[in-house]
Amino acid sequence: METIKEKLLQLKEKKTLRLLLKSIVILLLFGVVSVILLFSLVYFEVFGKLPNKEELTSIISEEASLIYSSDEVIIGKLFAENRTNVKLSQIPTHLKEALIATEDKRFYSHNGYDGQSYARVFFRSLLLQDASGGGGSTITQQLIKNLYGRQYHGFLSLPINKIKELIIASRIEKVYSKDEILLLYLNSVPFGENVFGVESAANRFFNKSVNELNIEESAVLVGMLKANTYYNPRLHPENAKKRRNTVLQLMNSETYLSNEDTNSLQKLPIVLHYNNLNSNATAGYFTYQVKKKAMELIKTVNETSNSNYNLETDGLKIYTTLNYDMQQIAEKAVKKQLIIKQQQLDKELASNKLKNKWLHKKQFTENDKHKRTMQLFDWDSTKTITGNKIDSLWYYDKMLNAAVLITNPKNGAVISWVGGNNFNTLPFDMVLSHRQIASAFKPFLYATALENGISPCDYFENEEKTYPKYENWKPQNADHSSTPDKKVALWYALIQSMNIPSVNLYFKLEKEWLIDTCKKLQFPEITDDAPSIALGTLDVSLLEATRAYGAFANKGEMKDVYMIQKITDKEGNIIYEEIPQKAEQIFTKESTQTLTTILQQAVEQGTGNSIRNTYNIKSPLAGKTGTAQNYTNAWFMAYTPNIVLGTWVGTSKNDVHFTSGKGSGSSLALPIVANILKEIENNPELNEQYLTPFDIPEEISSKIDCAPYREKGIKGFFNRLFGKKK
Repeated sequence: METIKEKLLQLKEKKTLRLLLKSIVILLLFGVVSVILLFSLVYFEVFGKLPNKEELTSIISEEASLIYSSDEVIIGKLFAENRTNVKLSQIPTHLKEALIATEDKRFYSHNGYDGQSYARVFFRSLLLQDASGGGGSTITQQLIKNLYGRQYHGFLSLPINKIKELIIASRIEKVYSKDEILLLYLNSVPFGENVFGVESAANRFFNKSVNELNIEESAVLVGMLKANTYYNPRLHPENAKKRRNTVLQLMNSETYLSNEDTNSLQKLPIVLHYNNLNSNATAGYFTYQVKKKAMELIKTVNETSNSNYNLETDGLKIYTTLNYDMQQIAEKAVKKQLIIKQQQLDKELASNKLKNKWLHKKQFTENDKHKRTMQLFDWDSTKTITGNKIDSLWYYDKMLNAAVLITNPKNGAVISWVGGNNFNTLPFDMVLSHRQIASAFKPFLYATALENGISPCDYFENEEKTYPKYENWKPQNADHSSTPDKKVALWYALIQSMNIPSVNLYFKLEKEWLIDTCKKLQFPEITDDAPSIALGTLDVSLLEATRAYGAFANKGEMKDVYMIQKITDKEGNIIYEEIPQKAEQIFTKESTQTLTTILQQAVEQGTGNSIRNTYNIKSPLAGKTGTAQNYTNAWFMAYTPNIVLGTWVGTSKNDVHFTSGKGSGSSLALPIVANILKEIENNPELNEQYLTPFDIPEEISSKIDCAPYREKGIKGFFNRLFGKKK
């Protein structure tokens, strides 16, 4: 009886086993058929088009366009993806070895897909759930993913995309050599931070080209490919070092490195030279303007030559007029001055309780008073504070901003452009902002007078007067002085920036003469007849003012400013080149030489004399300060025959400002120019290039050889008749 039971049990077990085996076979067959079916559907493009041989042959990786300074320093990039392609000869051998050892050690033996890797993934990663088993994608398949991305197909997304990559990888292996595939991969692989390609990554993290990388730096970059944020050496240096050492060990396993070299390299620290042209860019304001202008130029080139250049993807090279050394000097001078003056302004604001007056003008809600953590711009680093919206607004409203524009008056080339304190946090460009130009306008009034027959030695009243026609306006000199018994010479009134004689000069001129001058200078239109225009109430941008002062430096001829010298394609062929522009004659040569002689004296003994006395600048120079009403805007404009330096300083909205002479043009703006000039004087090459002497004939400079003052009345008459000439 027991034997029958056992036999029945064995039969049952055999039947169960047969059913199980049958089920497995059916499942396997179903799986194989499903894979074949899915593969066929993908192959015959049911799930989307696959690139053919012709399309694969024409693969061109997008490449960032580069912006160069005139001394060939890269100062900016324009990109859809931050990528700069390199040639195979530029790739170091150790970088290729690190990549192959880490990502695809059978790269040179497979045909785009690796059967051994698939088996490893199936058994270790899927069956044994071993996370360290690694992926199954070859370098070729990863390249396909980088180039074409992955599409969404519901729950079948992963297998469909994997099959697509396998098919395209096998095709691309028939089109390109292994080294060409390696190059395409290295030019397209993402490194995080919106950086694509190994050349851009080498520049970002080590501030060098890929061919300059050493072994340990190559290992860092290859290590990032596994997880470019987690292994980012700037954000997570410890993770990056561990991953780098893993890459070095894999290179050792493939006999690319000896044991001794591996051990010594693994002990080294990671030394970064982080270089982000977008977050910490010298000339950020300038490169933004260059991008706008370059887009206009490329559009015109495409329309006129039937081409299709793309500024963000075609690897163009934009060569600008900016001098990198001068730009650094200007930015350094701005930072040095504003740190000092901001402390003085903060102290003054604390003592005069201006913040309370500011608060009364604003309308805040209860929401604005809620505390939160904020990051604010600071000169040395980002400043983190706990405060509310009111604190943030006050912080920025009382912040001093500065703009510097330096040009070559002979051709209009921009040498330096500082649009503000920091482009990323304060992107509004103060070079283009219209502000009250104040006394920096007076040279244009006086030049108009010289053009119309008025002499530097003509004398004008310097006595306070009320003008009923203009709402009882009563102009005063800045120091509140006047000389009822004496008249003042025109040249002396300008170098001391006197207001009363300037108003009297305005009334002596025909208003249309001054309007015509401003129109030629491309200033904003003068819309009323208020005589206060003589004192600089017109709102002018630093760009407009610097361009106009270029006419004084260039013997009456004004050139419009330009920034781009030429644009080439990535092969170096010129597709745009600046054509020398025709100058516009604003003033006669004689008038500008006379005015320059006067403005040289403004530097020697007038409102700009601290540039000599305090800063000890020795070079030939003509200049003029400007201080707007209530110290809201400070200006200093200076020039030689080869350079014009324009500077503006003030707060963003003019409702917070100095209430003392510390906010004057000579105190606030002039020191920036002085510090720039000091650096130029100390640099023999820049000194020779920019600080050239004026070539003014003796008969012109002698035109101001007359006394500053002349007594009025009978006494003055006899003194002039019999007295000693001064």
